[in-house]
Amino acid sequence: MQISILNPRNPEQAFPSVQQALLEPNGLLAMGGCLSEKRLLAAYRLGIFPWYNPGEPILWWSPDPRMVLFPDELKISRSLQKALRQNRFELSFDRAFGEVVKACAAPRDGADGTWISPEINEAYQRLHQSGMAHSVEAWLNGDLVGGLYGVAIGQVFFGESMFHRVTDASKVAFACLVDNLKAWNYQLIDCQVRTEHLASLGARELPRHGFTELRALYCDLAVTPSAWCKS
Repeated sequence: MQISILNPRNPEQAFPSVQQALLEPNGLLAMGGCLSEKRLLAAYRLGIFPWYNPGEPILWWSPDPRMVLFPDELKISRSLQKALRQNRFELSFDRAFGEVVKACAAPRDGADGTWISPEINEAYQRLHQSGMAHSVEAWLNGDLVGGLYGVAIGQVFFGESMFHRVTDASKVAFACLVDNLKAWNYQLIDCQVRTEHLASLGARELPRHGFTELRALYCDLAVTPSAWCKS
């Protein structure tokens, strides 16, 4: 089966059904198109996300199964409980979105590069400016030492990437996010694909059709109007 080619000059072009995504590589659905706000939001509303290496065509994915976290199912390990009790980190929302994305784009140990290209960075900065993309920051002695960012639509938070420079900083930021998402009536956190780190926090895999049903339901529901604010 061949994947669909999207026209970069037509951000309103419909995505193919996610059921047409390839089995190998798992979830590859389409290529091309653009990273306009309209295109990205249309993708997320369908459970589709971009991921590709810098210099390559944009690739769009809808893997099966899908890794998700229900906020009530967050697992707090003993080590994370200890980190939370120590209250070492100052936590904030949307205070340093650009810095968080830049930190997430930095090379990781054992990795040659990053998928967060300048093009991706600029696209999510635009989403942030329009109030659709958000970040959580962990600070230590005034320095940004951990955080994450993603896209919020209705009662779904679509996680994109996280980083840490100090042990437990990203986990504490994530726990803070989940706690607040529960208070703001969010029902689902999309974690995209399985990692042992996410599984240790309580995330689990759903068949794509199950994720699709929940995403379609929750994306159209309202949350607390003042959920995201600078702090």
